[in-house]
Amino acid sequence: MCGIVGLHLRDPELHPQLGRLLETMLCQVVERGPDSAGVAVYGDRRRCPEGHAAVSVLAPAGTDFGVLGLPDLLVTGAGDTTVLAAPVSPDALVAAVRAAVPDATVVGSGTDLAVYKGTGHPRELAATYDLANAQGWQGLAHTRMATESAVTPEGCHPFSVGPDQCLVHNGSFANHATIRRELVAAGHVFDSENDSEVGARFVADRLAQGEDLDKALRLVCERFDGFYTLLVTSADGFAVVRDAIACKPAIIAETDRWVAMASEFRALADLPGIADARIYEPEPERVYHWTRQGVTA
Repeated sequence: MCGIVGLHLRDPELHPQLGRLLETMLCQVVERGPDSAGVAVYGDRRRCPEGHAAVSVLAPAGTDFGVLGLPDLLVTGAGDTTVLAAPVSPDALVAAVRAAVPDATVVGSGTDLAVYKGTGHPRELAATYDLANAQGWQGLAHTRMATESAVTPEGCHPFSVGPDQCLVHNGSFANHATIRRELVAAGHVFDSENDSEVGARFVADRLAQGEDLDKALRLVCERFDGFYTLLVTSADGFAVVRDAIACKPAIIAETDRWVAMASEFRALADLPGIADARIYEPEPERVYHWTRQGVTA
């Protein structure tokens, strides 16, 4: 039993409120996952300025990121996570981190994304991440009750294994070991034993092969056994899908100003205009997908 919340803002006037709204949503599902919490924010220029790439890392305490030797490097610590930003490409920044700090684990990268992961009570972690002051156009958060792997920062959600991509998961993949072996054979390297990371790397692999997000998530429904509700975000929007039985809770609300998804309605109750929102439960194995241009599925 984990908790998922996500918010996609259609109205730019709400962008300064993203972090405050997301924190309120997260704090309404803390009982679903007291072990840890992770957050992804898109468009927070405090952490990823325009013209920069950002990489989120888990690294040993006291790591000196000055060894990267990059000009104008911005280093922001937030508990177990450090967000590094520099005016280079995401690939170049990831390569520099892995070469100079081999003990670090990259947990997010892109030109618009900052990811935070850590263990502990979600309310305390939200403060550690300074979530309330985050700005941007999209965000998601996850509270975890561990069932498939150890309670470590590496095992926390979201799993961000492709550029500006994130996945959070409530449920359990029964055949994750089989699909993990296939992905390892294809050259993928894993950072945790978490079954959700298998789903994230599967989706990222399909996207890297040129498939769109809708197709990638339909393939998840074909290939993965188990119970799941997934929220997947990208540089252009987010998508929700549930398994064929749909026993893991999910609710979606939409207005002209925003789209939101959560494990429970109470996480949506304080959103502006919720009284006028279209509210519904997503159907089994149907992919719901929103982009910055509108609904695509």
